[in-house]
Amino acid sequence: MPGGVDLSVNKTWLGWTALPIVLAWPGAATAAQAQPAEARPTEEPATPPRSPATRAPATAEPQINFSADEASYDSEADLVTATGQVRMDRDGNYLAADRVTWDRKTGEVRADGNVVVVNPEGDKLVSDRVTLTDSLRDGVIDNLLVVLDSGGRIAATRATRVGGITTLENAVYSPCPVTTPAGCPKNPSWKIVAARVVQDNATNRLRFVGGRISLFGITLPLLPIFSVGTGGGGSGGISGALIPEIAYSSSNGVELAVPYYWRFAPNRDLTLTPHIYSKTLPALEGRFRNLTGKGAYQIGAFVTYGRIDDPDPDALSFNKRRNFRGYVEANGKFQLDPYWSITGSLRAASDKTVTRRYDISRDDVLRNFIDVERIDTRSYISIAGWAFQGLRVDDVQKQIPIALPAIDARFLLDDPVLGGKVQLQANSLAILRIDGQDTQRAFLSARWDLRTITRMGQDVTFTAFARGDLYHTSDSAKTAGAAYAGTDGWHARGIAALAADMRWPFIGPAFGGTQRITPRVQLVLTPPTPNLVIPNEDARSIDLEDSNLFALNRFPGYDRWEDGSRITYGIEYALDRPNVSISTIIGQSYRLTRSESIFPDGTGLTDRWSDIVGRTRVRFGRLVDLTHRFRIDKDNLAPRRNELDLTVGTDETFVQLGYLRLNRDIGISVEDLRDKEELRLAARVKFARYWSVFGATVLDLTDKKEDPLVLADGFEPVRHRLGVTYEDECLELGLSWKRDYERIGEFRKGSTFSLRIALKGLGR
Repeated sequence: MPGGVDLSVNKTWLGWTALPIVLAWPGAATAAQAQPAEARPTEEPATPPRSPATRAPATAEPQINFSADEASYDSEADLVTATGQVRMDRDGNYLAADRVTWDRKTGEVRADGNVVVVNPEGDKLVSDRVTLTDSLRDGVIDNLLVVLDSGGRIAATRATRVGGITTLENAVYSPCPVTTPAGCPKNPSWKIVAARVVQDNATNRLRFVGGRISLFGITLPLLPIFSVGTGGGGSGGISGALIPEIAYSSSNGVELAVPYYWRFAPNRDLTLTPHIYSKTLPALEGRFRNLTGKGAYQIGAFVTYGRIDDPDPDALSFNKRRNFRGYVEANGKFQLDPYWSITGSLRAASDKTVTRRYDISRDDVLRNFIDVERIDTRSYISIAGWAFQGLRVDDVQKQIPIALPAIDARFLLDDPVLGGKVQLQANSLAILRIDGQDTQRAFLSARWDLRTITRMGQDVTFTAFARGDLYHTSDSAKTAGAAYAGTDGWHARGIAALAADMRWPFIGPAFGGTQRITPRVQLVLTPPTPNLVIPNEDARSIDLEDSNLFALNRFPGYDRWEDGSRITYGIEYALDRPNVSISTIIGQSYRLTRSESIFPDGTGLTDRWSDIVGRTRVRFGRLVDLTHRFRIDKDNLAPRRNELDLTVGTDETFVQLGYLRLNRDIGISVEDLRDKEELRLAARVKFARYWSVFGATVLDLTDKKEDPLVLADGFEPVRHRLGVTYEDECLELGLSWKRDYERIGEFRKGSTFSLRIALKGLGR
């Protein structure tokens, strides 16, 4: 090369700042050629003394590290050329190319051939030719592809980057894959085409000027200036409008929801959503979320103004009262240390129909609680408070209980007692009503369990249990139903029980797998216990089933204790073979004492011989899952409980069927044990790679013979769902219809049509 010095060093590694000093003196360059640069990747080459005009310290500017197969320097043109797998790095900006030329006079770095530029944020620019400054941060790129750290891609004819802001001309943006799994090209589901795109890494946003969105090849206009987030953090976060939601309902008409998202910090954000309706006044919804060093919480609210539906079904004329309507909720959990935590939930509505009218929730009871817990391997402590809001037609809020405080503490002793484990429990509960019965309860209990395996293989568990209760109640006359009320005043009660529970499993090969046949017998001895003078607040919904057949106390709560000795017996069967699993249990109990039972008629436990209960579950791989629960009348073998749950299919295509019939002949005075018959159907079919259709229905089959208080006539639809969904890697599109048939006074929900579009990768 005329006037130049050939460096021709294999895999040259040099500090770019040191390189001009080397090249300033031919003698030094010749010395550099004689010694391979790999031996001194970070050292500055020795140079002879220079005049003050030419001397410059090596640390005058940040260092550029580079490697190349060959490097040469033209001293006359002051031009450095590197070829063959050139790699350059400066301040987190990375450049790879087949050939790089650096003009020291102008500071221009030109890269050609398979050029890849990566910035500190992780965004990748791919092109055939790039012109940069020697900072490797600013420059001009032609015909490029930008691969964002968030996964999106931008193709443009030209890009200019200055001061961390990249301006792309005639650009196309899409987060969608542009090739199939087989590597064939394909059109993205959606893309944004713009005359100019400005990428600001400081705010993690893309701003489109003159943009249009293309959805399945259909071009739709955007705002003249439109921006989206590209992910990332940043102390300022990302804020902006989200995808609108469109729906139509019989009660509210056409609905347009336009959410706007504020990200105050990576751990804190707020979403405000105005709702506009064609049949009623607008509404505003908001949700604030915050993640702290101890836990997380969120607060949501919905507010509007309008006429309040009259929930009274017997009203001769409905009121026209108008007022503010709203709903508020909050929940969170904080882990104070490895043992103590606080969990809470708040839900409240202005009236009984606001949550259903505006599709906020279908719950008919809103539960509020705060719970302070301590959990370790040997103990559990809970100090909680509960409050409820009833949204059913016949709920009277002043009669709904408030539980404050509700304290429960359990301790498992470290050392065995007579070879068995001992658990101690202390419990206290205060139930208050604004207009109704008040009850306070406290008890202490101890339970001893000893499990042993006999020589013949029987698995035997011996249990001893003792508990002392103290109750106080007032205003019991305000409680409907003598079985629940108890009597006013103070009451003490002692409870004791001894039990022996034996399982005798027989295991062996059968039907190409392993089967287990396990007879089980339980004996429970307990003296007569006073029950009816105690108010019943938490043990009302009693029903014999497989889950409580062998329980020490088959009442669900603490206020009722099943006294009288009994024998419970049954048999368990299980078969496991490849892709097939069958398990079943069936059993019955016999009460040894002749004392009158406190169980209501129809629960299956009223007589000395109980009804027969059982459960069977059959699974065939992941394709079929069938569970059947039943209770059979001991006298006439009539089914008193018949429950079936069946799922057939895969995660993408399946059918679900649920059937429940409770025919217990329980009197209408027992409000918690109503008979019912219900059918549930649901299905989803994926008929193409990205397309699926789904549907669901719930039918109330109860008639007045089963429940005299029911409004259904034996075939009453409860709700229907039907929809079609498209979902691929970057787009979710759904159209659905649902209809709710519930009636709350004058309110009828009716049909709702919803259109949902989710552009994945769009950011916030």
